[in-house]
Amino acid sequence: MDIEINYRPSQTAAKIKLNQAEGFYAEGGSMIAMSGGVDIETSTHQKNKGGLFSGIKRMLAGENFFLNQYKAKSGGGEVWLAPTLPGDMCHFQLEGQKVVVQSGSFVMCDQNVSLNVGWQGFKNAFSGEGLFWLNLEGKGDVVFNSFGYIYEIDVTDEYIVDSGHIVAFEETLDFKISKAGSSWVHSILGGEGLVCRFQGRGKLWCQSHNSSSFGHTLGPKLRPRPA
Repeated sequence: MDIEINYRPSQTAAKIKLNQAEGFYAEGGSMIAMSGGVDIETSTHQKNKGGLFSGIKRMLAGENFFLNQYKAKSGGGEVWLAPTLPGDMCHFQLEGQKVVVQSGSFVMCDQNVSLNVGWQGFKNAFSGEGLFWLNLEGKGDVVFNSFGYIYEIDVTDEYIVDSGHIVAFEETLDFKISKAGSSWVHSILGGEGLVCRFQGRGKLWCQSHNSSSFGHTLGPKLRPRPA
């Protein structure tokens, strides 16, 4: 499998070239186009992993109910994927570790990668992210997306991220919610409020824009539809 990330960082699309019998799972609705040498099968779960409840859990994590499996025929083929919101995409190779992906950022994973929904605790209710996250584990390719530019950070001790800007992180990292400034007054007046304090050693991916903040800013400026 060969994955090429194109048109970064604002209008990103992933071109995935498959050899014979290679395949992957992708978020429903993410396909732009594909060659005739690829079969597509839609289900609520990965083969031999879960059932109808898997789709329900993904909905709780902010993803689609259905999951698409793409598999190349004898001659191979290619598939183009893109996220819903304008922004960036990141290709990462799993080597047996687990990566936690925030709701709405999953794009695709190799057929050898296990995709599950995990609970990160009630702290997520205050983090600007969803209560449920996706856990990707195994060996193979994964792609996730962001709103705006995505950048990778190698955390070695502590790193602070403004809430709503987390894309993904390795499970070796833990985080807690705290105020941004030395006091609640400074945090609120500074416009930051709550932040996520990551601790440990591992990779962290952040996005340059916050979709919730963008929606709150844009919403009042939109004219209502005529009756």
